[in-house]
Amino acid sequence: MGILKMAWRNIGRNRRRTVVTVAAMAFGFFAMVVWFAMLQGLLADMERTVIDVEIGDLQIHAPTYLDDPSLYTRIDDVDTLIPALEAAGFRASARLVGGGLAAAGVSAAGVSLQGVNVRADAGVSAISTRLAEGAWLDEDDAYGVVVGRRIARSLDLEIGGELIVLSQAADGSIANDLYAVRGILQSVSDGVDRSTVFLNEAAFRELFVLPSGAHRIVVRKPDDVELPAAVEAVRGLAPGLDTLSWRTLLPTLATYLDSANASMQIVSAVIYIVVAILILNAMLMAVFERIREFGVLKALGVEPRQVVWLIFAESGLQTGLALAVGVALAVPTLWYLVEFGIDTGALGGVQVLSATIATVWRAAVTPATFAAPTANLVVLVLLAVIYPALKAARISPVEAMRHQ
Repeated sequence: MGILKMAWRNIGRNRRRTVVTVAAMAFGFFAMVVWFAMLQGLLADMERTVIDVEIGDLQIHAPTYLDDPSLYTRIDDVDTLIPALEAAGFRASARLVGGGLAAAGVSAAGVSLQGVNVRADAGVSAISTRLAEGAWLDEDDAYGVVVGRRIARSLDLEIGGELIVLSQAADGSIANDLYAVRGILQSVSDGVDRSTVFLNEAAFRELFVLPSGAHRIVVRKPDDVELPAAVEAVRGLAPGLDTLSWRTLLPTLATYLDSANASMQIVSAVIYIVVAILILNAMLMAVFERIREFGVLKALGVEPRQVVWLIFAESGLQTGLALAVGVALAVPTLWYLVEFGIDTGALGGVQVLSATIATVWRAAVTPATFAAPTANLVVLVLLAVIYPALKAARISPVEAMRHQ
């Protein structure tokens, strides 16, 4: 207790140095907490857009489908596979995919037509919540479609507008029909925005004369199951089919997210190194300014290890003050960034490697948001004060008396 009292007295003697040191540590801690939370929020939102809205955690395809997508390459046992997946705790929905030509007025464009089971798809995808205008598909509406925002713009489509679809059916006949635009999506991904037209499963099967099967099954895993384990479990339930995670389906985006996390660690390291240098400099200055004091302590019988503990106690108290200040600043800042975020309207809809940047950039706060910066700061402080503490402990009373 005597060492702590002495340490508290010492950090109060030179308040200017203490304020500078505490401010440097507090700012470093605050910057890292906010930086970590904001970047995690951005990366989580990009990943969530891909998983929740478009791809799912993983997908099942017929062999060779991804290498050569075809209307005829289908998963045949959908009616038995999906119940098996659901019994194992997964959520799953079949999707049908075909190509064709869409026309409205005097404009036409190639499109990707996707047939969805409206009820089942709501359990694996949040795309129905990404509407800019209108409404999502209705399973009882055989002639309603929802289109991507860019295809709507290029064909000059509005809610209620007519869309003619022309393609080739599975039986070789001409597939054509007239549909009404029920909804226009916000920006989802480049592929969806530019060329995708959604219609309900029954309408797709009627258009393409496709009574059974599906081209892909979108699967969502339980929250407590890791992605690799989920892939292996689904492969066991779907032998002979290709089961791929979103990271395999979008390797470039997965690599980008991993690289962004790595870059976050590098930036964190740079900031902490700067803080460590400031702490080291402050503690060295404190030692040199107090050489005579340490000499007197040694002459009074204070042992070297007690001097070391004194320096560590002073650093610990300053670190505690810095953490208190940093947390006091970070908590309201993060509350605001989580609740309201930063308006990125100028960037909203911009796509980075198949993921769309949201119009509001919000922070993501987890236990690691505070735990990691706190642990890093404490470790750096301990490392930074080792040399000054040892130097102070080695000062002899004679050297101290000669010091000017």
